[in-house]
Amino acid sequence: MHGPVSIAWLLVALCALTGAYCLLRMRSGVEEQRRAAGGEALMGFGMAAMAVPAAAFTPPRWAWPVYAAVFGAAALRALWAARGAPHHLHHLVGSAAMVYMAVAMAAAPPAAHHGHGGTGVPLLTGALLLYFTGYVLLSGARLVPAPASAGGGGPAPWGDRPELARACRLSMGIGMVAMLLAM
Repeated sequence: MHGPVSIAWLLVALCALTGAYCLLRMRSGVEEQRRAAGGEALMGFGMAAMAVPAAAFTPPRWAWPVYAAVFGAAALRALWAARGAPHHLHHLVGSAAMVYMAVAMAAAPPAAHHGHGGTGVPLLTGALLLYFTGYVLLSGARLVPAPASAGGGGPAPWGDRPELARACRLSMGIGMVAMLLAM
């Protein structure tokens, strides 16, 4: 991705830490949460790898088709999972966005400063920016604390707490917006 180096490193850190947290969430006792956390960990680490500044490391040309294949497989898995649970459609859009960015980076000349050649924002990039901006705003609104319920059972284990999973998804949504803006 292109853009200021300091912002790129912050994005790498945000995505890598989010991926690491998602790996820890895979220890949940709830199977659906484990599956979602695995896909989100892949997304977090993949975003971190793609966001490494070119000044620090320029991936070989063959790396971009590998990214596209990995996230293409993740998109197919999300599509399969979405037939019974529509909330997986977001994972499908995220994986497809990663494929799109990998293909754009593979098609860009090695010395290019912008994946779209400076002719403005391509339609698909704009659509993805709108989607992820809306997702970030909605996810942020959902983080507003709900009134405490009067019930027993004590607090949920930290890996099963929905507000932490939402914060994880919000972080990745912010990262996706930053990566799309840097294309």
